[in-house]
Amino acid sequence: MKELSQFAIDVLAGLSSSPKSLSSKYFYDDEGSRLFQEIMGLSEYYLTNCESEIFSTCSGEIRDELVDGKQGLDIIELGAGDGSKTAILIESFLRTNTDLTYSPIDISKEAVETLSSEFQVKFPQLRVNSLVGDYFRVLSSLSTDKDRRKVILFLGSNIGNFQHSRAIEFFRGLRSSMTSGDLLFVGFDLQKDPEIILRAYDDSAGVTARFNLNLLTRINRELGADFDLSQFTHFANYCPVEGSARSYLISRERQAVKIDSLGRTFEFDQWEPIFMEISQKYSIRTIEDLAAESGFSVKRNFFDGKRYFCDSIWQTR
Repeated sequence: MKELSQFAIDVLAGLSSSPKSLSSKYFYDDEGSRLFQEIMGLSEYYLTNCESEIFSTCSGEIRDELVDGKQGLDIIELGAGDGSKTAILIESFLRTNTDLTYSPIDISKEAVETLSSEFQVKFPQLRVNSLVGDYFRVLSSLSTDKDRRKVILFLGSNIGNFQHSRAIEFFRGLRSSMTSGDLLFVGFDLQKDPEIILRAYDDSAGVTARFNLNLLTRINRELGADFDLSQFTHFANYCPVEGSARSYLISRERQAVKIDSLGRTFEFDQWEPIFMEISQKYSIRTIEDLAAESGFSVKRNFFDGKRYFCDSIWQTR
């Protein structure tokens, strides 16, 4: 039997579990990345506007916190997307002639190449070093210059897709690639009115539904599956006790799905869910606890006017 890809292995594990699940890290093929850009433009998806407001109103203060006496900065962005918010920050750095290198990292080659091309036109004086692949593998390959501060950006509340234990594991992994003086800049979606949160993950235009269903399309294409997308429906809920929004794909009928590359057929009961994604919402205390448990301390927090969102600068301990 042909050796399975990591994608195939993870799909096998998820669909063999009870309840069934699929890993949200596989959402972002080229089409998934395009759909997520569309989600970020939705009125219900407040996160993008809130974080953009922080960058627009606080860019000078953020710049001062990140530079803090260092001559050169290497900005490394994980899951950079379209880079619209980062562009605001980079513009602020370049206005003060900061010696800057920008390295966007994404698993989508198309997303990275598009972003790099746009930034090289927008900021001709900026050194751009685009990188495609797994975050930790790429980070470990980057050289360390003690005269330059490494600032890792993980924006857009991407950390909310991790359960608490996985979030700590992720941050500790980042910490291991950092040296004294390096900084981590993380976006956190804060707890708020549950109705506002729920609408962000169940938009009226159905873009989030298409985003979730696209993972089934990817499994069909890459693993030879025969998912019928019309037989699955998107469902989202929010639990204020746990502070977590969750999304599922629900099987509308009793059905069987064959995946050729796995040599397996998976049975679905009518209304059986596939767990797709968690989007955790945070309190300030939770953010501080996460930092401490991961080997960091909070240097400074920045908020939008409604305090819906927090961008937090962490320093190594």
